[in-house]
Order: sequence, then structure tokens, then C-alpha cells
Amino acid sequence: MHTSTQPMDWSDSLLVGHAGMDCEHQAFMHCVNAMLTAGDAHFSEALQAMAEHLAEHFALEERLIDEHRFPAGACHAEEHAKVRASVREVQALVAAGDIEIGRELAQALIDWFPGHAEQMDSALATWVARKTLGGAPVVLRRDLRALAPSA
Repeated sequence: MHTSTQPMDWSDSLLVGHAGMDCEHQAFMHCVNAMLTAGDAHFSEALQAMAEHLAEHFALEERLIDEHRFPAGACHAEEHAKVRASVREVQALVAAGDIEIGRELAQALIDWFPGHAEQMDSALATWVARKTLGGAPVVLRRDLRALAPSA
């Protein structure tokens, strides 16, 4: 039996104003939710999908860092490396039978991601927009709570 964790809901607060990064952020949410809802028999597959997603997601951001010489790039890439290392460690533990540590990783990723997106990824998106377009991105965020039917 595993502990119950609430799925990660998409919020426009996670938008950073770079289409590629925003798409990766939505994919991240889907991957982490798949980890939360996977049964024990399929958890390893959900974790592998997350590892593959993170490789692509982080590669995109690190390409942007390099191409546009983002000043905080080393710090940003270092955080990515730490997350990838944690995922590899957890994959080994899950392969040895400890599914619960994988579920704990899913929760840790949910806790980590909003701050990373709002701080580091947003700064990267702004830097890229300034370098390529001459200004900061305009990000329109809906208040999804206002769209929900009232109880």
C-alpha cells in the first residue's frame, strides 16, 4: 500500500513565456501524475518515463542556457544535475523493490517544481526573450479558480 498524494494540477502560474519550456512544464505535470497513479506493477515504467522526460526537458533548457549565454546557467544546470542524480538513485532503489521511495520522489518533485519554474525557468525565459526579441515575454495567466463552478 502506498501513501496518497494529490495529483499536481496545472496552473498558469507555471507559465514562463517560452513556448518550448511551457510545453515541457505541462509534460512534467503529466509524468509526475503518472507516477502518483501508477500501480506498483507499473511504477518502474512511470519512473522511467519521468527520467526520459527530464532528460529532454533539461536538455532544452541547457541548450537555451548555452545558446544565449545565460549568466545563471551554471547554477540552473547544477540543479538539473542534482534532480537527475536523485532520479537515478531512486530508480536503483525501485528496481530493488522499494516502490515507496519512488512515490516519495514524486512528491518531492511536486514540491520542488513550482519554485524552480517560477524562479529559475522564468529568469531563463526572460533572458532568452530579451536576447532574441529585445524585451521580456508577456505571460497571460488565467485565474482557473475563477473559471471553476462555485460549490
